[in-house]
Amino acid sequence: MTSKLTIEGYVIASADGMLADASGTMPDSLRFEGDSVFFSASLDKVDLIVHGRRSFEDQPNSPKRRRIIVTRGVDALAPDPNNPRATLWNPAGASFEDACAAAGIREGTVAIIGGPGIFAMFLDRYDVFWLSQAPHVRLPGGQGCFTGVPARTPQQLLAAHGLSAGEPRILDAAHDVTVTPWRRR
Repeated sequence: MTSKLTIEGYVIASADGMLADASGTMPDSLRFEGDSVFFSASLDKVDLIVHGRRSFEDQPNSPKRRRIIVTRGVDALAPDPNNPRATLWNPAGASFEDACAAAGIREGTVAIIGGPGIFAMFLDRYDVFWLSQAPHVRLPGGQGCFTGVPARTPQQLLAAHGLSAGEPRILDAAHDVTVTPWRRR
């Protein structure tokens, strides 16, 4: 059976491949207006967002977005008692397709927005992964955007999972921030 779901990933990473500092927090040094506009506009177009309990997009439209929150706090699937538009999902107890169905989505575009373990779960399923990069930001001892960073670069990991880089687009010329679509070959 062919999936009717298109899977897209989104992250901004520092020059050393980090999405957060050593405390696990995305620092202000990794926030850029152009990337924020791109990210927000992209999420406004998707049908469902998937993220871990510590990841979120914190934007004006965030409460309107349907989402799945990955957690070990439930056996399989449960409604989120704090958000009527969210479904709690434990991958050990239910499939991704079952989680999407519980969230009311059987077809459409799903955005994966992190963290690293969540990104890793979908490395072999992404149709496209949007890798934003801030080449002048370094976060020594930070949290890699993927499991396996910094031993391997984000680009090496995406390529190893069958994705190829497209043309980068400039999001913030003053800081050389770009976004590159990595598409399934």
